[in-house]
Amino acid sequence: MPSFEGAFAALFDAQFPRLFRLLDRLSGEPDLAADLAQEAFVRLYRRAAMPDVPQAWLVTVALNLFRNARSSRSRRRRLLGVARGEQAQADPAPAPDDAVLADEARRVVRLALDRLPERERRLLLLRAEGYSYREMAAALGLHEASVGVLLARARRAFRAAYEGGCDAS
Repeated sequence: MPSFEGAFAALFDAQFPRLFRLLDRLSGEPDLAADLAQEAFVRLYRRAAMPDVPQAWLVTVALNLFRNARSSRSRRRRLLGVARGEQAQADPAPAPDDAVLADEARRVVRLALDRLPERERRLLLLRAEGYSYREMAAALGLHEASVGVLLARARRAFRAAYEGGCDAS
């Protein structure tokens, strides 16, 4: 039986990129996504034992960390005031050679995702990262049998939000 450290290293190698991409898509902020994915693995390491379904455990922890980061940021902005909060949280100016079409596509997708309820957004992003129905159900506290129906509804809602966003731009 492999040691915890060996199992942890293998899990990290296999799952960190996937968890990072999920958080990056959810947040739209690669630095935040990297920090949250890393923190989820730090918490698993401190736990010193593998959960029954490590991928679902990591997703659950990472999504909770994301929710906490968002509420902290919201509180910080309220406390600092709108102008100071935006300045403190602003990303560096993009390089002039950034691809304008890629930025516009990301913007429209982000707007469509932001229009969805949280559960639908998370379902779509988990599925996009290749998580199984079982893993998605465990991470989101759903019955595995209902994931397919909920995912189909989420896809329809995204399509409607996306097409509505394309018409509005």
